[in-house]
Amino acid sequence: MEKFKELFQEADWTKEKHVPVIEILEKDKEKGVKVRVSVGKEIPHPNTSAHHIVWIELYFLPDGEKYPYQIAKFDFSSHGASIQGPDTSGVYTEPVGEVSFKTSKEGKLYAASYCNIHGLWENSLDLKF
Repeated sequence: MEKFKELFQEADWTKEKHVPVIEILEKDKEKGVKVRVSVGKEIPHPNTSAHHIVWIELYFLPDGEKYPYQIAKFDFSSHGASIQGPDTSGVYTEPVGEVSFKTSKEGKLYAASYCNIHGLWENSLDLKF
């Protein structure tokens, strides 16, 4: 029987469009941390009704702790839904999210994303002050 962790794929996000990208936009032990997570930063991921990113989750595991904190979950729910009116081209949610949180601890950020065709993907980034 496969373990859940074995279902995750990983690769270099500069060469693979499905890997979640973690960017630390701001970091300060007093003011907090601001992070952007996205899929398709270097190589755009299709954003169509047939092929899209469904969600991205972000976790933080402080150094020396056993369990991570879930920082955010971004659900991307509009994949071409049509609206009534003259423009019926649809609405598409882009797989990008930003979140701020406070911590004075260093550790590791983990991101997971889900593509409706290509499954689960993961990436990580150290958070150092």
